[in-house]
Amino acid sequence: MAEVIRCAVLGLGRLGYWHAENLASKVKGAKLVKVVDPLEGRAEQVAKELGAEKWSQNPMDAFEDDQIDAVVIVTPTSTHAEMIKLAARHGKQIFVEKPITQTVSEADDVIQVLRETNVTLQVGFMRRFDPAYAEAKRRILAGDIGKPLYFKGVSRDGNVPHEEFIKHSGGIFLDVSIHDFDIARFLMGQDITSISASGSIINPSNLFMKKYDDVDQALTFCTFESGAAGDIETSRVAPYAYDIRGEVVGTEGAIQIGSMRNNDVKILTKQGSLQDTIQDFPSRFQDAYLLEMIHFIDALHKGEETSCTAEDGKAALEIAIAATQSFKTGQTVDLKKVLQ
Repeated sequence: MAEVIRCAVLGLGRLGYWHAENLASKVKGAKLVKVVDPLEGRAEQVAKELGAEKWSQNPMDAFEDDQIDAVVIVTPTSTHAEMIKLAARHGKQIFVEKPITQTVSEADDVIQVLRETNVTLQVGFMRRFDPAYAEAKRRILAGDIGKPLYFKGVSRDGNVPHEEFIKHSGGIFLDVSIHDFDIARFLMGQDITSISASGSIINPSNLFMKKYDDVDQALTFCTFESGAAGDIETSRVAPYAYDIRGEVVGTEGAIQIGSMRNNDVKILTKQGSLQDTIQDFPSRFQDAYLLEMIHFIDALHKGEETSCTAEDGKAALEIAIAATQSFKTGQTVDLKKVLQ
């Protein structure tokens, strides 16, 4: 791969902008060359802000550009399969935000094209690159807690998405819980074999979610290959903080990951105690978004596979779809069965 990886970012919403900003100034060995967004004037605006040479409203302009080595796909999930296949067939290396596709069959198609074209793909599960989760993984591999027996995940967010987003998100399991499904596989070092999920709307202001068969509170219980187990709480009802935590219990101890504290400082007054809490995901995972992009570019330079592959993306997608199916049917889903 060239000394500098020339990149294009497709989709310039909040997350796409962050990726573009990181590539423009913070990722060694990368250069932001082009930005693409269908909204009139958006790509030009971002290009001028970040110093990109080119901009467009049409993704094909990036795929057909010989001056682009890699694309970062931050477009709606419904477009991911088509975008990935087009990028691969034009010889572009690919970073795609989660989920990899909307369906397992689409993921299978994408993986086949990636193999045929020998293109590298990384899925944007940024928690793997968060320093706290990465250190937990290192400690687990070192045997610090013995054999992992139980995983617990908590994802609470009080910033409720607007109705138009909920309408197209695929539901709480695909939109939110999928991060925990991926990090559970990552930390436990094994696949999930069965899953049981439930959920409800507990905040009256979120009753609009009912018409999209979605909920604001969910609980998932899962079983791993070894017989280990886990539970994952997912909530859109957390007015106090953006609260992301994890825990792995092993035969010799436990690892607890994450805190809602913005700074590890507690203030004590006559009125009681208080602490500054994290209020949104940009604050919590700012470093992780940068580190995952550094990893992607570094893997391309070294000609190595990324640590979050298309197969990892498919596995997390299968679990999320199985959880959604379990929630809708009230039945435990065996992931050994083919999910479509």
